[in-house]
Amino acid sequence: MGRPFGCRRSRTITVVSSITSTCVAGKLGVVVIAHNDEVLVGDAIRSVLDQGPVVAEVVAVDDGSSDGTARVLDELAALHPRLRVVHRPENSGGCGTPRNDGFRAVTAPLVIFLDSDDVLPDGAADALVAAAERHGAPVVVGACVRRELPEGRDVRWQPALYHESAVLETAADLAPLVHDTLCVNKVYDRAFLAEHGIRFPDGRCVYEDFLFTARVLAAAPRVAVVPDTVYIWHVRRAAARPSISLDRDGIANWRARIAAHRLAVETFEQAGRTGLAAACRTKFLAHDLRMYARDLRSHDAEYRRAWWALAREHLGTFGEEAIAAAPPAARWAARLVLAAEEPRDLERLSRLAADPARLLPPYARKGDAPVWSDDLPVELDGADTLPLDVLPPLVDGELRTRAAGGGLRFTVRDQYGRLRANPPRTVRIGFLPRGADTPVRTAESTPAETAGGWSGRVPAGLTGLAREGRRRGSRGVQLWDLRAEVTCADGTSFTTALRLPEDRQRRSAVPSSRYGVLLVRQYTTANGSLAVRLAPGARDGLRAVGSKLRRIRRGPRRKGFGA
Repeated sequence: MGRPFGCRRSRTITVVSSITSTCVAGKLGVVVIAHNDEVLVGDAIRSVLDQGPVVAEVVAVDDGSSDGTARVLDELAALHPRLRVVHRPENSGGCGTPRNDGFRAVTAPLVIFLDSDDVLPDGAADALVAAAERHGAPVVVGACVRRELPEGRDVRWQPALYHESAVLETAADLAPLVHDTLCVNKVYDRAFLAEHGIRFPDGRCVYEDFLFTARVLAAAPRVAVVPDTVYIWHVRRAAARPSISLDRDGIANWRARIAAHRLAVETFEQAGRTGLAAACRTKFLAHDLRMYARDLRSHDAEYRRAWWALAREHLGTFGEEAIAAAPPAARWAARLVLAAEEPRDLERLSRLAADPARLLPPYARKGDAPVWSDDLPVELDGADTLPLDVLPPLVDGELRTRAAGGGLRFTVRDQYGRLRANPPRTVRIGFLPRGADTPVRTAESTPAETAGGWSGRVPAGLTGLAREGRRRGSRGVQLWDLRAEVTCADGTSFTTALRLPEDRQRRSAVPSSRYGVLLVRQYTTANGSLAVRLAPGARDGLRAVGSKLRRIRRGPRRKGFGA
């Protein structure tokens, strides 16, 4: 059996042979659930019908919609014989009940689930069903991408799980799949689900896929893994009506997340799958806890207190052995929450919970052991010995815009003495247009030791950056991210985003021979990184200021300018 888990990028299927399609023809039933989604549900249905003859039937369940969803589905069913529609008289409040209704209506031997605002990429059904047939696997899993809309940026979901094709035979083999709680990027044998009585929880259950996936894995099926992208998960964060799982503003969502996780662990333990239960706890620490903790400081005091109390109560059931099995940043965050009775140090916790993690000062010790702080000596085991690329030291940066073209002053900060015996030799600063993977400009410096670490300066070339942004099609405000690649004396290196000291955020108007004026703002992004906004020329500058004024009229004032 090949190694199933790695970090290679998954592939989107574009071509499937006619031989494969013939072998799997008529094997798959697709359940599409919809509620008040008349604009998007047609795209979901068409993506299924376009899969070809492998799809024997499509069952669309309208979960008591009050818009035109039912009409759209009925019109499509009149045109496509493979499509049938199940109309629920009232909304169930969740996704489990309509999926169960669709499952009962399907007659094909294999089934897959699709949400009405998502799509299947070309060839997905063929790839999944072919793997089920080839390996005799009652469950087949494939890669999913989260497509951020409207920008269209794809983020691979749990990419390490879908490195290459594999067949997982034992419960131990299945442990990594606990991290993929989605139910939609998988094909299931209907007879297997029926034999084990596996269904979704009915009614309003926010994380019904957590429980369904736990029930599937607890039955220890043979699972075939395909590395291809088989599901496109559309994420519309600006939607007027966010999806149930993405609506995390209220404390009820955190309470529901904890409840679903607790039931998933119980499901594994009742089935005697202690290894899967342990993997489920690790997943909660490494993913769920960190995801919510990094946003905690943006909530009000009442939410913070409620969140903290719920987290402490739940983490108290884990035990130190389970916490110690988590990755460093996750176990440190869990220990901090358990040790502090009230929310505290939320800025530091937020950065620790980010991806990648950052450990902000103070860097205290108790004896020889790194700890969170002098007054809260939570042990940060291994913080002084982790590889630099696992937990990069901080690199502070600040633009100096008085000189022609601008310059960037940076300081590499030491962290528990990790750099003392192996100091930075060179620092290469990269300027990246927002959303780009590689810098369009780099500048290198040899830092000198100072009281605060190792400092240096590189030219920023702001006019050149603005010109490059224009060349790439940006006619308004330009967003630039900065990265530092630090090479140490022994040749080891690490790459990290720069950090802007919060009390030094500023705006500047810089004279430019090319644009007349550059409006420059250096600011801190949501994940704590230094970024730069450039508005080249009077027209773009006025546009940026106008946008700022419109936001002021709409709501509370914010610092800065631009979109």
